Amino acid sequence: MHERHARGLVYGASAYLIWGIFPVYWPLLEPAGSLEILAHRMLWTLVFVALLLCVRPRPNWWSTLRRQPRSLAFLAVAALVVTANWGTFIWAVNHSHVVETALGYFINPLVTVLVGVVVLGERLNRAQWCALAIAGLAVVVLTVDYGRPPWVAFALAFSFSAYALCKKQANAGAVESLAVETATVAPLALGYLTYLEATDVATFGHAGWVNAALLAGTGVVTAIPLLLFGAAATRVTLTAIGLLQYIGPTLQFLIGVLVFREPMPPERLAGFAIVWVALVIFTWDGLRRRTRRDVTATTTQVEHAAR
Repeated sequence: MHERHARGLVYGASAYLIWGIFPVYWPLLEPAGSLEILAHRMLWTLVFVALLLCVRPRPNWWSTLRRQPRSLAFLAVAALVVTANWGTFIWAVNHSHVVETALGYFINPLVTVLVGVVVLGERLNRAQWCALAIAGLAVVVLTVDYGRPPWVAFALAFSFSAYALCKKQANAGAVESLAVETATVAPLALGYLTYLEATDVATFGHAGWVNAALLAGTGVVTAIPLLLFGAAATRVTLTAIGLLQYIGPTLQFLIGVLVFREPMPPERLAGFAIVWVALVIFTWDGLRRRTRRDVTATTTQVEHAAR
């Protein structure tokens, strides 16, 4: 069990490390525009997942999933939502908003809780409400600093939370669900790429073999962290996943500030500091409740054993 848990931590950390350094990859795809990059990402991810299904077949997965129209519907919605998420991220990175993407994934856990309240009718405790209130204050501070609401951060946080909700409701395997999602949007991607080729503005095959290889590689860099995350989720607790998830936005924040030299005035840093306070409260509350559940479960087991 210890080895399984340790392996799960490695898988999870690796997934978030890859997601964290994503901002370095997308600018390498120039002169391709954001929409062209997004279309290639959707199409090549489908190709990569199809190859995985050939190498490691999952017998009857489609016939089983086809008899679950509710799951297919949620996966179709998930495909549209994650496409919006991917497109927003690619556009933001290529237009010098890397720090704002980091903000989006920092506040994502809090937005997920808020979605649970609004959509699923879940109830929050005092600490969770406190964390959300502090995060709201951070948004006000950052809005004043940016001169506008942090729309990129909101788009990323809400789209990823919606994606997670759809995936949870679909309850399908990681590879199978990704295959359905990418197959759903692949016709749109292929149609757009065909249009670019017909109008002589496509970059794939016209900007050198390195550019073509990097565009095709979008499928690999998209699928691998998702598969690593799926492997981690079956081996470690949700608490561990919750702690690991901060690796990604932390790296994005550092890359935005140190590599791309995006401005970080004191007011913006103060807004991020307030977000981090909210996350500390939120994470502490999650750990506290997890520990309490574990103690209760252990006590119950001891009492049953004594009988």
